[in-house]
Amino acid sequence: MKEQRIGRIRGMIVIAAVCFLFAGIFRGEAEVVWEKAVTICLECIGIG
Repeated sequence: MKEQRIGRIRGMIVIAAVCFLFAGIFRGEAEVVWEKAVTICLECIGIG
């Protein structure tokens, strides 16, 4: 009984995470994150 409850909670968390992921993608935040990651990476190796 307890294991089923934990499984349902995990499932709900996964569904919520996927919803938030798609919401961020549709808002265009994936592009912003990508640009920041590239900038940080280039600064790390001393080019940017």
